[in-house]
Amino acid sequence: MEPFVQSLIQGLLLGGMYAIIGVGLSLVFGIMKLTNIAHGDLMILSSFFIMVFVTRTGVNLFVALLLTIMVMVAIGALIQKFLINRVITKGAEPALLVTFGLSIIIQNILTLVFRADSQIIRGPLAGVNAVSSKWATISGEYLMNCVISVAVIITLALIIKKTYIGRAIRAASSNPVTAEFMGVNTSRAYIYAMCIAVAAGCIAGLLVGQTFVFYPSKGTEYLIIAFGVVVIGGMGSIIGTLLGGIILGVSQLLGAHFAGSGYMVLIGYVVMLVLLTFRPRGLLSNMAGK
Repeated sequence: MEPFVQSLIQGLLLGGMYAIIGVGLSLVFGIMKLTNIAHGDLMILSSFFIMVFVTRTGVNLFVALLLTIMVMVAIGALIQKFLINRVITKGAEPALLVTFGLSIIIQNILTLVFRADSQIIRGPLAGVNAVSSKWATISGEYLMNCVISVAVIITLALIIKKTYIGRAIRAASSNPVTAEFMGVNTSRAYIYAMCIAVAAGCIAGLLVGQTFVFYPSKGTEYLIIAFGVVVIGGMGSIIGTLLGGIILGVSQLLGAHFAGSGYMVLIGYVVMLVLLTFRPRGLLSNMAGK
């Protein structure tokens, strides 16, 4: 019984982190109907920025995260304004190709600068257990990651639902032409959405970077995880992303418990396919902010 409880708890905590990995991808798709192929690479780029700020300047992780968010939000705004906004009105394919090209560029630049060596960010709770009992041992790092992820996702949902910027973003998502008539600058709304998604990706980059090793090509792996999360929860649904992350994390860890660690990833995506058989659009509706 104890290994089952341990696997279940670890799956829940891992699922929380999966959710924040996918929330930026879900947000961009829900608002712009764009599948951002560079999502995972932008997240890993933020992990490298945080690592550089910590190791080269000596600042703490919180300051490094704030600096990284400022840099990455500027990069995200420039990408959206000068690349994606120029082609997004021409259909989904040109914008998709732009993000694919960005993915390749980011991976190659990171490889040139850092080579293919694996890196890790030393977090404050590395190797520390928050709970250690007969039934389960809970990693302090995993618990912190899950709590931060849930808090960020709830905050994002409130921003999209309650603020003026959020209402403008939702208007641009629902009907861009009508939104323009109502005075909403849709191009600017898309920039805001990308900046929010990139900021969430920076937080995910910190959590992932201090939990697992990362290297320049690691973004592709996290893009696949993000796809799984948002497809289960419903493309465009922020709260659905949280649900999708938990389902994917729990199914992977319980799959590893019952079938062995070699089947962990396979069972997680089998569960995803089964769910999509009954709910082809995901478990929650395709509306950003819900």
